[in-house]
Amino acid sequence: MKVSVNRRFKTELAGTRHNCTETRPQRVNAFVPGWRTIHDMQVMNQRFIMFRRSGVFYCEDTTTRKQTSLRTKDPAEARTLLHAKNEACRQPVLNLQIARAYLSAADPSVATRTWQMPMDEMTKLKTGPTRIRHERAMQDEAFDIIRDLPILQTQATHFLRVLEAGTVTTNVFLRRVHNFALDMSWLPWPVLPKKRWPQVRFKEKRAVTALEHQAIVAAEHNPERRAFYEFCWHLGGAQSDIASLNAEDIDWQTKAVSFSRNKTGTVSIIRFGGELERILRSLPEVGPLFPKLKPMREAHRATEFRRACRRLKISGITLHSYRYAWAERARSCGYPERFAQEALGHQSKAIHRAYAKKAQVVISTLEDYERRAAAASTIVPIPLPTACVG
Repeated sequence: MKVSVNRRFKTELAGTRHNCTETRPQRVNAFVPGWRTIHDMQVMNQRFIMFRRSGVFYCEDTTTRKQTSLRTKDPAEARTLLHAKNEACRQPVLNLQIARAYLSAADPSVATRTWQMPMDEMTKLKTGPTRIRHERAMQDEAFDIIRDLPILQTQATHFLRVLEAGTVTTNVFLRRVHNFALDMSWLPWPVLPKKRWPQVRFKEKRAVTALEHQAIVAAEHNPERRAFYEFCWHLGGAQSDIASLNAEDIDWQTKAVSFSRNKTGTVSIIRFGGELERILRSLPEVGPLFPKLKPMREAHRATEFRRACRRLKISGITLHSYRYAWAERARSCGYPERFAQEALGHQSKAIHRAYAKKAQVVISTLEDYERRAAAASTIVPIPLPTACVG
């Protein structure tokens, strides 16, 4: 009896050593009652587990019980994706450092590039007044929050702080800088999703009314500036384009004014009527039509106009409001939209319609149009020569 007991004990001990994960590490998946293998411990700590349905592998979040497809039928690829998901949850800080290491191999400056670089590079691509506008916008104090911040270390809270400290212009140009960094692959993912950006709300803009224009012209004692306002009213051009007109831009035979827009470079050819012709007769016949206004900055001309409006207690309009006035007048009188769009230099119908959206259009009765159509279709018989009769 004693010999049989010892033999039985030795047999069980040998089996235990044979299946033990410590003595035989190559058999980590072996099942031993009462023992936890390394595989079991890893599965218990995993947040995502994997299963297969109709040949496609899925993963399930053990915390939220949400199931998502891995979009693969390859077991090796599915295990790799599952491992990446679990590692991302287990050590997010380390994964961020690993991601930076991979990005640094392709772009050595990725770790030190700040937001000042896309601000500078985007501005270099602009020319003329647009570049001046970008340079002025990049000097916004709200951008100081992220100006020296590395791009890869930017979080959504940084952008939200900038938007809270800035204005509508800050919102517009921060979007441009953000999209520029994405296009240049300096930013691997969006800082703020597109739907989470605060809506851009511009101030309400309106056109100059005919009574306001007449009051401004009547109160202006400077003849050059008075003629400048008349040109803005009749041509609807931007203040820089009107101030840059030369006498050589006037074609007296066809009664047309032709000029290239400073903003887009497109050519605008507009015919003028009797009122503008009378004003043109009083301007220089050679050289600039407005020699004192042409060298002025846009802000200076805008300030003079704002002072004139303040003296007349007119508010809510600027020199740019003359373009809105021209678009609304054209729509109200039934001027063809394609001609109005060409005259104002708008390359998009949506932009042109935004300028003319407040126009009050009075629609004629159907009977009037029927009478005009009937009069136009009336055929007048042509009398034949006497020799052809009979």
